Amino acid sequence: MESNGKAGKHGLEGDVDLQFLLEGGKLLKVKSSSWKKNRMYKLHDDYTTIWHESYRIFKRKETFSIDDVDSVRKGRQSEGLQKHTEAHVEDLCFSIIFKGRRRNLDLVATSAEEARQWVNGLEKILSNMKKLNRQQTSEHWIFNCMRKADKNKDNMMTLKELKHFLRQINVEVDETYAKVLFTKCDTSNSGTLEGSEIKLFYDLLTHREEIDVIYEKHAATGGQMSANDLLNFLLNEQREVATLEDALRLIEKYELDDSAKHMNHMTKDGFLMYMQQEEGSIFNPAHKTVYQDMSQPINHYFISSSHNTYLMGDQLKDPSSTEAYIKALMKSCRCVELDCWDGAQGEPIIYHGHTLTSKVLFKDVIKAIKEYAFKTSEYPVILSLENHCTLEQQKLMAKHMISILGSALLTSPLEDQMPTAFPSPEELKGRFIIKGKRLNKLDAVYSNTSPGVEEDCVSEEDEAAETNNSKTDPNGQKAKAKKSKIKLDKQLSDLVIYCKSVHFSGFEHAENNQAFYEMSSFKESKAFNLAETAGKTLCSRNAFIHHNMTKLSRIYPAGSRTASSNYNPVPLWNAGCQIVALNFQTPSKEMDLNQGRFRSNGLSGYVLKPEFLRYDGSEFNPMTLTKGPWIKHKTFHIMVISAQQLPKLNKDKPKSIVDPLVKVEIYGVPADTCSKETRSIENNGFNPMWNESFQFDIQVPELAILRFQVEDYDATSQNDLIGHYCLPLTSLQNGYRHVPLLTKRGDVLPSAGLFVHLMLLDAK
Repeated sequence: MESNGKAGKHGLEGDVDLQFLLEGGKLLKVKSSSWKKNRMYKLHDDYTTIWHESYRIFKRKETFSIDDVDSVRKGRQSEGLQKHTEAHVEDLCFSIIFKGRRRNLDLVATSAEEARQWVNGLEKILSNMKKLNRQQTSEHWIFNCMRKADKNKDNMMTLKELKHFLRQINVEVDETYAKVLFTKCDTSNSGTLEGSEIKLFYDLLTHREEIDVIYEKHAATGGQMSANDLLNFLLNEQREVATLEDALRLIEKYELDDSAKHMNHMTKDGFLMYMQQEEGSIFNPAHKTVYQDMSQPINHYFISSSHNTYLMGDQLKDPSSTEAYIKALMKSCRCVELDCWDGAQGEPIIYHGHTLTSKVLFKDVIKAIKEYAFKTSEYPVILSLENHCTLEQQKLMAKHMISILGSALLTSPLEDQMPTAFPSPEELKGRFIIKGKRLNKLDAVYSNTSPGVEEDCVSEEDEAAETNNSKTDPNGQKAKAKKSKIKLDKQLSDLVIYCKSVHFSGFEHAENNQAFYEMSSFKESKAFNLAETAGKTLCSRNAFIHHNMTKLSRIYPAGSRTASSNYNPVPLWNAGCQIVALNFQTPSKEMDLNQGRFRSNGLSGYVLKPEFLRYDGSEFNPMTLTKGPWIKHKTFHIMVISAQQLPKLNKDKPKSIVDPLVKVEIYGVPADTCSKETRSIENNGFNPMWNESFQFDIQVPELAILRFQVEDYDATSQNDLIGHYCLPLTSLQNGYRHVPLLTKRGDVLPSAGLFVHLMLLDAK
């Protein structure tokens, strides 16, 4: 189609690097040390598709979409290139990193200049795609589908191609309607649509009736919205704190018609443009940056945390990889786990012990962490060590961390005298904190006399002990092993400052005997039991919550979760637990909730706990909800109006169309947890309309998370996930809002979304 690619090309025509990509050239594709093949690669003229040669059976052309690319890395920055190429080709190498679990594409150019042009060109396209507004993204997706439907590539559309296109965009229409739509657009009576006729077809197809209704209700000035009309809309419908200057700014920013802009008016097209920007999003734009107080002790925050971070899949046989650390860190994970074992070549390794999971060098993991730790968030990263190594390799672990992490590694307390509380995320910006076993108390750092002990025995980490007490072979059979002690090297021990691992012996023991920096790890079942038991006690104080006011707690999944499944983190956040570690590699509702919890506060990986979870004297109990400042009774009204451009789930069946329904869920304290759903709409994923309203009563909004889940209804089997979105209830904007949708792995579905009306009000 002639119009295809407008969004992708915008501002890039004539760019030297893009011209180079359009011409294409040979690149060496690297899969292993023995599999390195020259292949032709080039950019399609739509600026959104890469074409390349494939020889799986015979020579053929294949493509991948720029939409599927997460990032481009220059040099030998992937695990594959580091393993399978030599250091002298560093300047010739680059990697294309895909979203989801698709394997990286590792490539070697013939010259450093060609590598530079490929990297620069691809990064320009990626940057351009990210800048597209919702309307441009929608156009890009629709015209891509048009191009696929135009089988003979003549830039015209027959009735047969139109019907194929409608199935591509996930809408089923009967023969009569398709003919009516086609005839209405075929103004030349040529039997095909081309040029302006395709534009007319596009306009009819993308017409938003629900936007028309809203606009016409508020456009009270000669059929258009004046600045005052828009201000009234912002104040009364959107419930925003706005001025006339704000309305004028929106008109200047989004109005496309110069004559309307000159009169300070907003047309329907300008209004639709505004509604599809971040100002019209459900997520409060002010929460996209760090807006919370970051100067409180680090234990006053929820901390985004990963379990067995090195794994790409299950706990028994899947690969261990530096890529898993990179993906977690780029998602602003601030606590990663390293299971350390003796390596056969004298170098410590990381893998899931006693299993068939592959192994990765400890020093390579530390290098990857150093490189990617602070690209998404500048706030501190905790390295949680599960140490199974002998003294000799422990010394190497300490040496690698000190030499690679350099001054960013915290090796002594920030204070000149013995601290009595944790430093803040603000004070620890850009620093690495080691969590692990320590031979002595922290006050030994300030002692004039050295203990002189270079090594000693300590008990295993609680999780390590569990691992050794339930060794699991690849067939899932457990073999008992006794809990043991390990010798600990002093240099490694001395790197543990604010996160010393100790065994949990009860809340009273912890209060009377543990220093603030001594922390415990809890298996999920133990943590849930503690949260439930503490919640049912007749005492006004919830012991688990008060423990977490002065100490850090880490929760980890049960060893029986060999498929790397996850547990529900919400009850543990309700108990004030900070480090609720999940398997980041596993798409799940639990990971959706984690992504939602940490979506706010600038994706920093740190979210300030509500005041009633931070300060002594609080009688908050999520199980009983006695009266207190945590009760802020709200009524949450929501109307699910419509959806746009939901993806096809079964792309192999051209006639397969989704039957979407929407679930609206609240997760929080037990009294607030609730789920409601719309009816399903048959055979329409392009523009289904529900107009269904729901009401939720919320007691503790500061702990509530709102989740949308769009499913393909199936009467005979489990519904399939189409897309989802999560956010803290306190981060939503009232009024008419668009809700972006994510894939099961948490990547944005570029053109899909929901349109809703929300109102979070004080309960009467």
